[in-house]
Amino acid sequence: MTDFTHFNDKGYAKMVDVGEKNITKRTATAGARVKVNENTFALIKSGGMKKGDVLTVAQIAGVMGAKKTPEIIPMCHPILMDGIDLDITLSEETLTVEIRATVSCDGRTGVEMEALSAATIASLTVYDMCKAVQKDIEITDIRLISKTGGVHGDFFREE
Repeated sequence: MTDFTHFNDKGYAKMVDVGEKNITKRTATAGARVKVNENTFALIKSGGMKKGDVLTVAQIAGVMGAKKTPEIIPMCHPILMDGIDLDITLSEETLTVEIRATVSCDGRTGVEMEALSAATIASLTVYDMCKAVQKDIEITDIRLISKTGGVHGDFFREE
């Protein structure tokens, strides 16, 4: 267990002490896809869902998801985030809602979990808003796209 930082010397879960780490600029971008059928896609695009504007509600939910991350992921530190930005687009070619969430902070620990939470919660919100008209919606490709800052260096996924 020496490779994992979230265990103490007895093997019990712990929150990592980041108090001695330097404060640096950190960013993370995560993504998710929501696959829908043609009818659902048309309703999302036109704003015709009975529950309202799917993309706007998903965007707000994603921001809330990032802010609530330390409440739902036990070992995440509460972080003072500088920015949370969701880019939600429609791909007519693949009939998907494409979600990208970027989170930034000046801090001692990264914001990967906040970005992943934002993308995931936004995708779950799309599902919730559309489930009345389609039961076989798929949420796919939840992933970290990039991260910068910190002792482990930068990461950029090739897509």
